[in-house]
Amino acid sequence: MSEMIAVIGAGQMGNGIAHVCAQAGLSVTMIDVSEGALAKGKSTIEKNLERQIKKGTLDAAARDAILGRLSTNTDLGAVANASVAIEAATENVTLKFKIFADLDRLAPAGTILATNTSSISITEIAAQTKRPEQVIGMHFMNPVPVMQLVEIIRGLATSDVTTA
Repeated sequence: MSEMIAVIGAGQMGNGIAHVCAQAGLSVTMIDVSEGALAKGKSTIEKNLERQIKKGTLDAAARDAILGRLSTNTDLGAVANASVAIEAATENVTLKFKIFADLDRLAPAGTILATNTSSISITEIAAQTKRPEQVIGMHFMNPVPVMQLVEIIRGLATSDVTTA
């Protein structure tokens, strides 16, 4: 069984993160409260994959396999099978705190909870959970499918196992 990654947020960063995770061979569920945002996010991924085909860096079979590993859902409960949940919602502290409190309640005990924030304290986000040792910052650079760089940020309680 392959690992399942949940990406919360289907906007520019979220769909890019979902794209690269699926392209890396992982099963991905992209979660957003808006069906419209999910449709737009999936369409962006499809367009970016077509661009890769035109550049000769991807073939149609690989595109189909990538899209086959990608699903969408409006229910945050879809994190129930995730080994890693990556939050990529709007940079709003209240929203992120709520998402992490919900993720803590809905995700399995071993799930790593990651945030794509570039400005909010990982320690403060982790404090919204009962598992601060499993909370980490994973700041993907934009545009995600092009930039092969992720900044890893520990909170004060983030464990070595989480960062490994």
